[in-house]
Amino acid sequence: MNKISKKFVLQENNNEFHYQKNKSEINIKFNRVAFIFFIFFCISIIYSIHLIHLGSREANLVDNNQSKVINKLHRSDIIDRNGNFLAKTVSSIDIGINPTEIIDKKKLLLNLGYIFPNKNYNLIQSKFEKKKFFWFEKKISDENYEKIMMLGDKSIKPEEKITRLYPQKNLFSHIIGQIDDDNLGISGLEKSLDQKLKKNKNAIRLTVDKDIQFLIRNELLKYNQIFKALGSTAILMNVDNGEIISLVSIPDFDPNERKSIKDVNYINRATKGVYELGSVFKTFTLAAALNEGIIDSFTEFKDLERSIRCGKSIIREYDEKIPSNLTAEQILIRSGNIGSVRIGQQLGLEKFKNFMNELSLINSIEFDIKEVGVPVPFRWGKCKLATVSYGHGITTTILQLATAYSIIANGGYKIKPTLVKKDLILKRKKILKNDVSKKINLILRKIVTSKEGTASLANVEGYEVGGKTGTAQKSTVGGYSKKKINTFASIFPASDPKYTLVVMLDEPKTNSEYVYNYRDGSGIKYKGTPFNTAGWTSVEVAGQIIEKIGPILATKYNEIDN
Repeated sequence: MNKISKKFVLQENNNEFHYQKNKSEINIKFNRVAFIFFIFFCISIIYSIHLIHLGSREANLVDNNQSKVINKLHRSDIIDRNGNFLAKTVSSIDIGINPTEIIDKKKLLLNLGYIFPNKNYNLIQSKFEKKKFFWFEKKISDENYEKIMMLGDKSIKPEEKITRLYPQKNLFSHIIGQIDDDNLGISGLEKSLDQKLKKNKNAIRLTVDKDIQFLIRNELLKYNQIFKALGSTAILMNVDNGEIISLVSIPDFDPNERKSIKDVNYINRATKGVYELGSVFKTFTLAAALNEGIIDSFTEFKDLERSIRCGKSIIREYDEKIPSNLTAEQILIRSGNIGSVRIGQQLGLEKFKNFMNELSLINSIEFDIKEVGVPVPFRWGKCKLATVSYGHGITTTILQLATAYSIIANGGYKIKPTLVKKDLILKRKKILKNDVSKKINLILRKIVTSKEGTASLANVEGYEVGGKTGTAQKSTVGGYSKKKINTFASIFPASDPKYTLVVMLDEPKTNSEYVYNYRDGSGIKYKGTPFNTAGWTSVEVAGQIIEKIGPILATKYNEIDN
């Protein structure tokens, strides 16, 4: 008989038929196994979910760490407007040694001496004794990296770093600047664009032109020697959008050779240096008066004094040959001091002050690099109005001067100077009446072409150069020295200005051997610098620069305008 029995019961009352199954010992055991299996299955599911979660967290951590390493080692390239590399990043490996982990000091020294025979191993052995981590070799070559890692000494610690290369060397040093060993910008665009350079995937394009920068720098270096100047600077700017095509400051440096330059002579004279620039300010005095409708270009000023007193100071005419009767136009052409004062006085303090503020000449200016100087503040008054009218007792930067001349030349539209190429063109604010720029540009042209003008040496054929000279004594504590700042602010072509070029020489001297070639077609030459003025120094340099860069600019008008 089977162990499993079945029992049938027939109930007549409800005619129902029931089937009843007896539970056996085997059935009970089977249910227990199934239950245990179910428990283990649930536990395994829970653990699997947990492991998947942990795995995803670790993956995220790895990804985050990798991204941090990538960010640490990344720095975007910098290129000029034509795609030439100005700063480029390559990875390198530095080798450090932790003396506390050295396996065999004598053996390690012998092996290192074989791979790097030119190092001072007495010094290295002393570093071993100090038991502090030190850098043994930076930017190691691939060949030596393989050799040193084959030594298998756990004290050897390689670390990947970035190396910033500056292919143009000195050419853009004051613009690009430098980084330190930790990929941190310490000057120039490397500093001001530090975060952008670390985050951007694409290269950052600048407005500067390598070829034009090269030519302008060569001329500044040449004439620094000829006029024995302490330094010099030049800015070439697009008058319509403020794009800086060239910015050079001499002396400069090679950013590939990371040095701490403490000599103040290496200052960026274009943006950081703050100077009294003299008669270049007379252009603004006349422009402000024309804009207010107080005078016209041909308004006559009669019986102009040879000198006037203001407080304890006496203002004199710089040239005794200047006539006492002059029109407003002639005052600027001949650079008259007294006439400029009279124009300023008719304009009035508040209107003149507001005009200077509109041109951003007397306050700090926003710029792409942080090395920007701040004009020396002063208190306005009747005497200050008089002196500022002819450019005395007021300071600014060459960057601000170039920007102001661009605004005067372009029809009176405010612009923001920039080194970084931008696609967005913002709506410009107009601060001059429609005819003011045309009148001023015509007068600036006459300063170069007329016999009475002070800038005939810049009359380069075919480029319609216009401009204003400025010769100023350097200020010292309690007065002025005999050292000079000679400046020429030019625009071209004057009939439809596209560029502003400002050239400044810091403490130039005369040169008795230099030969001047007049550009009026006469073939006249003049040997020796007769006067240490801008007309004989900065104007000559500007003329030479325009002669060199003019053909390049002529082929790039459309590209630069766009």
